[in-house]
Amino acid sequence: MTRFSKAGFVLSTAGSAIGLGGIWSFPYFVGQNGGFAFVFVFIFVFIFFGVSVFFG
Repeated sequence: MTRFSKAGFVLSTAGSAIGLGGIWSFPYFVGQNGGFAFVFVFIFVFIFFGVSVFFG
């Protein structure tokens, strides 16, 4: 049986929240500064390679 410490739980929860904040705020900040084309290409390439690796 695996034991989880309180500090481990707090650190993993904080890391998840910080990571999700970066994922949601990045497109907003880039869009505010006129970088929508970059975000569009980035998402397209990410999905294309992600699906290719998933099926490969």
